[in-house]
Amino acid sequence: MTRSDDPARSGGGDRSDDPGLSTTDATETTVSRRRALLAGTAGIATVGAVGLAYTDGGTREEGTEPAPLESFGPETRSDLALIAHRGFAGENPENTVAAVEAAAGRDVPDARRADLVEVDVVATADGDVVAFHDDRLAGPAGGALGLTDAEGLVRETDTETVTSAEVLGSGETVPLLRDVLEALPADVGVNVELKNPGRGDLRPAGKLPDDELAERTAAWRPFVERVCSALDDHDNEVLLSSFHEAALAASREVSSYPVAPILSESVEDGLAFANAYDAEAIHPPIGMIRGTPFSEIGENAGVDLVEAAHAAGREVNVWTVETWYQARWLAAVGVDGIIADYAGLLGGSS
Repeated sequence: MTRSDDPARSGGGDRSDDPGLSTTDATETTVSRRRALLAGTAGIATVGAVGLAYTDGGTREEGTEPAPLESFGPETRSDLALIAHRGFAGENPENTVAAVEAAAGRDVPDARRADLVEVDVVATADGDVVAFHDDRLAGPAGGALGLTDAEGLVRETDTETVTSAEVLGSGETVPLLRDVLEALPADVGVNVELKNPGRGDLRPAGKLPDDELAERTAAWRPFVERVCSALDDHDNEVLLSSFHEAALAASREVSSYPVAPILSESVEDGLAFANAYDAEAIHPPIGMIRGTPFSEIGENAGVDLVEAAHAAGREVNVWTVETWYQARWLAAVGVDGIIADYAGLLGGSS
């Protein structure tokens, strides 16, 4: 296992993750979606997503009418990696220890068990690394509609308050990254998405001028060092990912863990980041993958990302996948992994 002090290098959906959305719009969208998915549950939900009826995620490109599903059944790609998005956020309280245990515990059936668990990390006011997605503990709506029962910006809130905040009425609280790693079996990997090092002015902004990149990289570096320090104490496979170029730059400076740029608005910037930081993978949204019914005109800029990434020796892990129909299409066009909200998307439901 490559560690932050190891000179060797080893390879390793919803639009709420899109940094192009305003903080208010993104939070309101994700909170309503989270509440709808988890409504009526206490603790961890047990209902899978195999029965969802969603079949089309966008405007089809010419020539991508769906083939019969039987032409690529559940056994088509047994090597497709299942990455639990926030610990399968569609059925578990996201980014919590319970979600990690439900996604990757040793008693989870193989067909539903994640190969990697993806968690988001941000800094508290005390500089501690917690597993949490949003800037705000409860979002603009606050109260019962919020992601947690606490208020305030995570980066302006002390660690004790943050880690006491209950997530989605589940009884689970916001964990430290170290708590998440303690719950993760060594045979399951972790994809740590670097969200925010504790500053309100660091938003993804495409390719940065050299002076701005240097300043932002310096801002990210102490946070990334703390993340890697936690990772170094465990033997899990690791992948660091981010929308932020400076987060990738800092990761390369302080560790030899594999990295992956998360693509959003620009295919060109994403591929440029992958080349600049010798990324082991790329993480595009589902709309950027050509040859599927979900490919959105204009999103992929005429680039076959799977082909381009594989030609450079990189894996392609696609976000956010919510149905078995999407998973089968993505497997058929050659992606390497799906970053999924549900556990049963590769054919197993029990």
